[in-house]
Amino acid sequence: MFKTIGLALKNIFGGNSQIDKEDAQPAEEAVTSVSKRLIHEDEHQIPRRFLDENALKVGYRLKDSGHEGYLVGGCIRDLLLQKKPKDFDVATSAHPEEAAELFRRARLIGRRFKLVHVRYGREIIEVATFRASHDTQPNDESNEQGKQCDSGMILRDNVYGTIEDDALRRDFTINALYYCPNDHCVYDFTNGYEDLKKGILRMIGEPEARYKEDPVRMLRAARFAAKLDFKIERATEQPIRELAPMLKRIAPARLFDETLKLFQSGHAVSSYEQLRRLELFEPLFPQVQEMLDSNPQEPLEKIIHNALKNTDRRLAQRKSVTPAFLFAAILWYPAQLRMQELMRDKKMPPLPALHEAANQIIGEQVKSTAIPRRFSTPIREIWEMQLRLPRRTGNKAMRLMEQPRFRASYDLLLLREQSGEDLGGLSQWWTDFQNANHDTREKMAKSQGGAPKKRRNNRKKAAPPSE
Repeated sequence: MFKTIGLALKNIFGGNSQIDKEDAQPAEEAVTSVSKRLIHEDEHQIPRRFLDENALKVGYRLKDSGHEGYLVGGCIRDLLLQKKPKDFDVATSAHPEEAAELFRRARLIGRRFKLVHVRYGREIIEVATFRASHDTQPNDESNEQGKQCDSGMILRDNVYGTIEDDALRRDFTINALYYCPNDHCVYDFTNGYEDLKKGILRMIGEPEARYKEDPVRMLRAARFAAKLDFKIERATEQPIRELAPMLKRIAPARLFDETLKLFQSGHAVSSYEQLRRLELFEPLFPQVQEMLDSNPQEPLEKIIHNALKNTDRRLAQRKSVTPAFLFAAILWYPAQLRMQELMRDKKMPPLPALHEAANQIIGEQVKSTAIPRRFSTPIREIWEMQLRLPRRTGNKAMRLMEQPRFRASYDLLLLREQSGEDLGGLSQWWTDFQNANHDTREKMAKSQGGAPKKRRNNRKKAAPPSE
């Protein structure tokens, strides 16, 4: 339905986006002050029917209670780019406790960054209070409002201010656009509307200081550049490679969530290319990066690319994806290398060596991205199946197909051969076996050195009647 506004938006933004991005000469001067601009409805042309009804209700309720309320951030950015927003957020002048009191099904969450979640059925509208710079707060010895460590990283961010303050506290100019439900105007304080038209991703404030406040902003820069096909402005990009190691100070659980946003939102291949280009991949996958550096000709690069490409294709087809398979593919060759070392140095048999290698590789990975057990267990099972798939004699092939992880294991097998690993046509055999009828399957299994065995009837025979 968003295609219906395509021509109108093209007329607004004008020209070819690729040409605009190439010809644009981003200003080197940092955005450190606000300049309010109202973009009226006849200019931005966001159809009201595309706005979330529940988010509008939240905005109206805040307004009726004497507060300001705006739809803000990614939802407005995406609507202006003819994309369907994943969710709608609201920014308000009301403090979190005040906002929570206005809604029956509201929940106050967070300590580092207090928010209000307002529930409408299965939908949650996130309501955030206008934030201000930590420099504006009075001396707060308890650090209950705002706190930064010596490196500049923000540990607590509950310093409140005006909408102008809030605009300067947002990360990129294209995310600092506010839609007012009352006058239907878009409020632009940082020239984000122009950057949106030119396809420019520009940091608000001094980029180095903003990255030090929250190093995850570097991952967000890579993600938005990949998702939107935007060019990162030079001053915004310049500090990233030097500051990339700061990501190692971020909680692994948060980095796991950010990795899923990068790789499971439909633009995984582009995100990976941005991560490699900006040297942000190593903090997320240090073992993989080490292997890429030492063995650039190995099929590791290909299997990662093919796995991410497969993920993008499945999402485009509206099929499900799981982090377990993606991590299993990305970490497969480091696990294989460790397994071979254990077999060589400790004379371990293949299966125990694989189990120990999985423990070590996953144990190291969770220090960077905390893979939950509900995903790490399937990763181990997918890897173990790689050793079992070559064993196809008798009834083994049919039994393997009945295993819960067979499909994911088969997909990894396909990726391994597509990436240049010589498996003797094993993936093609399994493809043919799945598509064959019962008689053909028996012949295929027999050709592997054995015939399917009939299942034995273990039921005890009834005792003969006593005379």
